[in-house]
Amino acid sequence: MHKNPANAPASAASHASGPSGSSGAAGSPAGSAAAAPKPVAERGRTALAVGVVEKIAGMAAREVSGIHALGSGLARTFGAMRDRVPGGKSSVGRGIKAEVGEKQTAIDIALVVEYGVVIPELARQVRENIIDAVERMTGLEVVEVNIAVNDVHLPDEPEFEEEEEQVVPSGQRPKLK
Repeated sequence: MHKNPANAPASAASHASGPSGSSGAAGSPAGSAAAAPKPVAERGRTALAVGVVEKIAGMAAREVSGIHALGSGLARTFGAMRDRVPGGKSSVGRGIKAEVGEKQTAIDIALVVEYGVVIPELARQVRENIIDAVERMTGLEVVEVNIAVNDVHLPDEPEFEEEEEQVVPSGQRPKLK
């Protein structure tokens, strides 16, 4: 008791209420608050990488029909080349840029729509789907989703992959059509 004088008054107060037969309502909460463990949410931090939010947003945007592709023309070109490199991974978050804070995120998305789609309605659906998915999966508040429609894909336009030349291993001739 002499080693820790700060606890002496508290222990004296608990001894004083103990013999009287009362539960010591005034002493009880103070003792239990110090002994109770912190809630799980307060026992550390969860940090989300920007790429996590971008991938979730990209998958959510792709679920909406009427989107032909994500990204600007340049991003799609580099992404298609990266996809063809052996060992390369396709980027689900292509065309998505996110700013991630501790509690909030803001997302920018660039996309190409199919011809005939009502763009304001498509933008509303994309925005709603992204907000729902990101908030549900990450717990972050999505403060804004900015959508840039960079192109309209026409039905008679060839796919990007068809426009590229075939990659032929060295020493072989390309097949003629």
